[in-house]
Amino acid sequence: MSATAVSTMPSRVDTVALLRRFGVAETALSSGGLGVRSPINGAEIARLQGSSRSDVERLVGEAHAAFLAWRSVPAPKRGELVRLFGDALRAHKAELGRLVSIEAGKILQEGLGEVQEMIDICDFAVGLSRQLYGLTIATERPGHRMMETWHPLGVAGIISAFNFPVAVWAWNAALALVCGDSIVWKPSAKTPLTALACQSLLEQAMARLPEAPQGLSAVIIGEADIGEALVDDRRVKLVSATGSTRMGGAVAPRIAARFGRAILELGGNNGMIVAPSADLDLAARAILFASVGTAGQRCTTLRRLFAHESIYPQLVPRLKQAYAQVAIGNPLEPDTLVGPLIDRRAFEAMQSSLAEARMEGATVTGGERVHANLWPDAFYARPALAEMARQSELVCRETFAPILYVMRYGALDEAIRLHNAVPQGLASAIFTNDLREAERFTSSTGSDCGIVNVNIGPSGAEIGGAFGGEKETGGGREAGSDSWKAYMRRATNTINYSHELPLAQGIRFDVPG
Repeated sequence: MSATAVSTMPSRVDTVALLRRFGVAETALSSGGLGVRSPINGAEIARLQGSSRSDVERLVGEAHAAFLAWRSVPAPKRGELVRLFGDALRAHKAELGRLVSIEAGKILQEGLGEVQEMIDICDFAVGLSRQLYGLTIATERPGHRMMETWHPLGVAGIISAFNFPVAVWAWNAALALVCGDSIVWKPSAKTPLTALACQSLLEQAMARLPEAPQGLSAVIIGEADIGEALVDDRRVKLVSATGSTRMGGAVAPRIAARFGRAILELGGNNGMIVAPSADLDLAARAILFASVGTAGQRCTTLRRLFAHESIYPQLVPRLKQAYAQVAIGNPLEPDTLVGPLIDRRAFEAMQSSLAEARMEGATVTGGERVHANLWPDAFYARPALAEMARQSELVCRETFAPILYVMRYGALDEAIRLHNAVPQGLASAIFTNDLREAERFTSSTGSDCGIVNVNIGPSGAEIGGAFGGEKETGGGREAGSDSWKAYMRRATNTINYSHELPLAQGIRFDVPG
């Protein structure tokens, strides 16, 4: 721990001063009953006024009215708003990255990286605003033209999680805005301050674009009941929800009951196979970042490692050494690699899973609490490596903490079977220099995940590709590729420019006369 660690601890005064730079009024940070604490030291850094159900109803109504105007603004002009917002993010990158670290507990480099991800998706969306392409489709009828067009959908509701408090919102918001939708955002109750900062920057960008209507973007603050109000509102045509599988199981039926659309980004429990031919130096570095980055609190965190029996004796001691040396502490300090867990509940869940692993006969390295004497109200833990004899029910159940379950395998078929034998299906990886193994893993008989990597870890996706997973991960896609289509409605148009009226399939329907 460096000598400056105490001086960089979050406080209410410093956080209020930081938020003031984004244009957030000080009164908004001290007038309510919802306390916001930094996981870095457990200190209360703000008190917010939570939204009511009537607030949600009003703001969704304003968003719907804004949509009716925004949908008629040309898409490239809508892209101009996102460009202005991206410029504001560039100007405030250092401050917003610091705020992410203060509120979510991730190290400063990751906080800055999250803001860069927002900037990147804004750049992507600005280009997309001139590429909302449909198709021209061959028609069997002479003198006709058939085509596909895409139109704005409506109000998009965004429910985000604490671990990526701003980036995942930006994936959705940037695309929704260029697609012609309005947005209502419910951030995690654990990380609402970054949402207020982003909303303020977006409102400043909106003020510079005359075509941007009032109510185009809104933030609602609260617990699950406020999210339910957003999910149940029929005017919200799309809900993009990020969180646990349990949350998704509650949200999806409510949306389906009113025939709304859902993008669900849920649990991960991601696996990696390290084959005999793997570059172990490369693999070890990838494993370390993927398993301990963000204190194991990424949806793409590496949680299950299958090491071939021939390289297990070399790889695992190397990992144990790295785990023992990783710097744990104040995430605002430049040398720190692992910050705190988000709260006591997360730490207790970690300890419960480790106790269960020991009962199953696992050899557990690490996992103990650290820095409790410095910050008794914060929860830092050394990342844990649990050597398991088999993939038990415990291993198949995701624990959102820095626990890596390590298992041996003999044949690739066995490793792939074990890899796929979990309910979740988000991200996966294999380290191998065998072309056949790499191709097999990425084929239809390989990994069953939405993200499948070779010689790179499962954690740290770029915005250019569609992000999301299969099975209990939810099946939704966000960010790049053609994910934009989820935010629009499709129309198939047929235009008759002839003087005849031929019917499809050669049907004759002639009235005698």
